[in-house]
Amino acid sequence: MNFISNKSYIYIIILFLIIISSVYIFVEFADHLLEEEKFFFDREVRQYVNAVSTGTLDSVFTFITELGSVRFITVCSIMLSTFLFFFYRSRKWRIVYFLVAIIGIGILTKTLKVLFERKRPNILEHYDGTGFSFPSGHSTGSMVFYGFIVYLTIRSHLQLSVKWLFGVLLSILILLIGFSRVYLGVHYASDVIAGHLLGLGWLVSCVLILEYTLWRKK
Repeated sequence: MNFISNKSYIYIIILFLIIISSVYIFVEFADHLLEEEKFFFDREVRQYVNAVSTGTLDSVFTFITELGSVRFITVCSIMLSTFLFFFYRSRKWRIVYFLVAIIGIGILTKTLKVLFERKRPNILEHYDGTGFSFPSGHSTGSMVFYGFIVYLTIRSHLQLSVKWLFGVLLSILILLIGFSRVYLGVHYASDVIAGHLLGLGWLVSCVLILEYTLWRKK
């Protein structure tokens, strides 16, 4: 008996393509970085940021970047785990794989930072701009944390319009957090793009394994 519909096969193929594409582009960035090439894209984005910088935008992106900080995401992860435990169906495996996703991406990001040892454009402690630069921890962390919330929203019984609203808003937030790191001068644009790709690949992998686990349990 075929327990998986043709539509499900299409979704699985798309998710695998996302993983493969994310890993491939990340490896390309990493390969160029190991060869110590200067990214033309990084210079262009930096020039654009310098041209549009204002005092108001400084304040806005200082607030936005905090939404992707280790401290903020750690506190919110505890809150989300608590919410899942008390209010969400099939909570055990969702909590387990959420923790695997959020803790795993932290370890992976730290390991890669030490491996590549890319220096930051600026060391600014008040923006969490310390340590090595590649990949951006704010970008990886926000992609996994807010992306997992998007996944939970999709799997919920909320109306489709609400799911779309949450998905679009959180996707924009993820991108803004990444851009805030470039705007504030503590990361290169390539750090952020690589961080988003790494986070996306890791998130989709964890979600696929979670869905497979839930399917097996049923």
